Amino acid sequence: MFFHPMDFLIIIAFGLSLWAQFRVKGTFSRFSQVPISSGMTGYEAARRMLDNNGLYDVPVEPVQGALTDHYDPIHRVVRLSEPVYYENSISAVSVACHEVGHAIQHQQSYPMLVLRHRIFPVVNFASGFAPFLIIAGFLFQWSGMLLAGIIFFSAAVFFQLVTLPVEFNASNRARDIMISEGFITNDEERGVAKVLNAAALTYVAAALISVLELLKYIMIFTSRDD
Repeated sequence: MFFHPMDFLIIIAFGLSLWAQFRVKGTFSRFSQVPISSGMTGYEAARRMLDNNGLYDVPVEPVQGALTDHYDPIHRVVRLSEPVYYENSISAVSVACHEVGHAIQHQQSYPMLVLRHRIFPVVNFASGFAPFLIIAGFLFQWSGMLLAGIIFFSAAVFFQLVTLPVEFNASNRARDIMISEGFITNDEERGVAKVLNAAALTYVAAALISVLELLKYIMIFTSRDD
């Protein structure tokens, strides 16, 4: 009942996701050992990038953990993990500037970020119920419930797809600003690209898994109606 030919592709995508997670950790660790020529810490780079874009009222705060960096759009705060906040490595500055890229997106009402913020409450609700509806649809052979689960799950997949351009755009903004404002040298640009691309790959892998799972459920549902 629960096995489907699409599961082979899902397993492959899951393997890609695991590899992406190992890669981002390995890449971050590697370039955290490479001091940045400007000598700036992650905090200093983030603060300077915010100020240069008129975001004086957006604070930068340290948070515990590794790779826990994020931009909080509700409280308008850039939060950096302690290794990123305090260190002056290529990894630290790259990640810090990426998070500031989200703050700049927020300031400029970047369309995909605005869309993600608006659909989040609906997606949060739908993604919570989707697994229960899908499982119940399978167990009790209720096509209507399975269809409802697929629709709810589609919202979560859509959210992940919207997240991709948001993340890539934030990285591109960060890289351009880091170069134009002299945060990094031309020789350091390659290391910055590796750090940012490794992080982006985790989002791609997660989205791929969700898309394949959605296709699997759709194929099962349509085959039942034949």
